[in-house]
Amino acid sequence: MNPLSERINNLAVSQTLAMAALARELKAQGKDIISLSLGEPDFNTPDFIKEAAKKAIDENYSTYSPVEGYLELKEAICKKFKRDNNLEYKPSQIVVSTGAKQSLYNIAQVMLNEGDEVILPAPYWVSYYEIIKLSGGTPVEVPTSVDSDFKITPAQLEAAITPKTKMMWFSSPCNPSGSVYNREELTALAQVLEKYPNVYIVSDEIYEHINFSGTFCSIASIPGMLERTITVNGVAKAFAMTGWRIGYIGAPEFIAKACTKIQGQVTSGANSIAQRATITAVEADPSVLNEMVAAFKNRRDLVVGLVNEIPGFKLNVPEGAFYVFPDVSFYFGKTIKGTEIKNATDFSMFLLAEANVATVTGDAFGNPNCIRFSYATSEDLLTEAMRRIKEVVS
Repeated sequence: MNPLSERINNLAVSQTLAMAALARELKAQGKDIISLSLGEPDFNTPDFIKEAAKKAIDENYSTYSPVEGYLELKEAICKKFKRDNNLEYKPSQIVVSTGAKQSLYNIAQVMLNEGDEVILPAPYWVSYYEIIKLSGGTPVEVPTSVDSDFKITPAQLEAAITPKTKMMWFSSPCNPSGSVYNREELTALAQVLEKYPNVYIVSDEIYEHINFSGTFCSIASIPGMLERTITVNGVAKAFAMTGWRIGYIGAPEFIAKACTKIQGQVTSGANSIAQRATITAVEADPSVLNEMVAAFKNRRDLVVGLVNEIPGFKLNVPEGAFYVFPDVSFYFGKTIKGTEIKNATDFSMFLLAEANVATVTGDAFGNPNCIRFSYATSEDLLTEAMRRIKEVVS
């Protein structure tokens, strides 16, 4: 008899982490694996942030922090929301957590009852689905494709809403597709949502600064949306601080209070030194990121060009984040090098076995026709990875 809970038995393993672990295992066996599976910047945390952390250690910030985060950090986040997103939040509406992933988990736990429906424009970030399920919610996928730039239409949103709909969760720039919703597109979705005042929105903006479109719009900045949007962000991606584990939300006060309540019972306040360093990060002018963003844009252009040379791959031009999400359904039903490719998972495993390139199946993101490459690695490795893939599928 299995003594584990149904909850954990029904929970899927994170496919991105599983693929990264498999790639590490094969590397340890001496295989020359190029891993394009993890969404992690290959840059170092900027020195000015590291200095702030050292200063915090010297100033003995070594005791428990307030559950919802230091007041100075919450004030800095309010200023950041005003400066970058034109959003007015008070410190009492901000909750700092151990990464944006915990922020999302807190939201699901405090908002969802058994059977509440959550609309997920697909593709979506791999953990949304499982976090919602774990919290008793029912994920409702709204499919998109490479032809629609992986964006849902207002008509699709309207069709997905039922009396059980409680929330919609989405990311822009999107992980895994790199798509960015512009103000016009978000306004059109907001016009649908206006008719359903009981539906709340989770807007995951963790990739906001890794954005090549020239503009960025938070859905909460559209009239009527602030009161029902929970804006999720953090410093992991833009400031190359994935291991520092700091995420945060701006939300209606009653939701922020509820998130603080659950956090008080589960983790308490986030790491004190990382929080002090984050004050410096969010206070910095976003122009400090220009060099890194330019490097990502160059890589995107390189990878898009190389992917378009691979027969059977179909790709949009992503406007943000650091992923490409090609449609590889051309290969389904074919046999390559003796391997039958039935779906994206088969294709992803084939590329690992035959090309020594680790990718993530689109199944994990709610789009079974695609696979995800992260281009958060050097141009040399990206060029070599695409050469290998082209060679094994030709």
